[in-house]
Amino acid sequence: MLILATYDVATGSKSGAKRLRKVAKICQNYGVRVQNSVFECVVDQTQYTTLKLQLLDIIDPTADSLRFYQLGNQYQNKVEHFGAKKALKVEGNLIF
Repeated sequence: MLILATYDVATGSKSGAKRLRKVAKICQNYGVRVQNSVFECVVDQTQYTTLKLQLLDIIDPTADSLRFYQLGNQYQNKVEHFGAKKALKVEGNLIF
């Protein structure tokens, strides 16, 4: 299934900047960055649960936020892209 993982991490302190780097690194292990704090990830249910738990262990729930959008297996008709930055096929190889 395709999920959209989005986050907003407060970076006003050193610990916030560190959390931001950790969150981004974990998301990169599961998908493709399509915006600064937005990742498209093709995952199964187990990977999705693992991703959520890993991120929840890092964020500060009083200052940061996470949002997940489940677009399902038939996501090709649910995603439109316009403008700069070529769209990537997230189900293909993600080696650059």
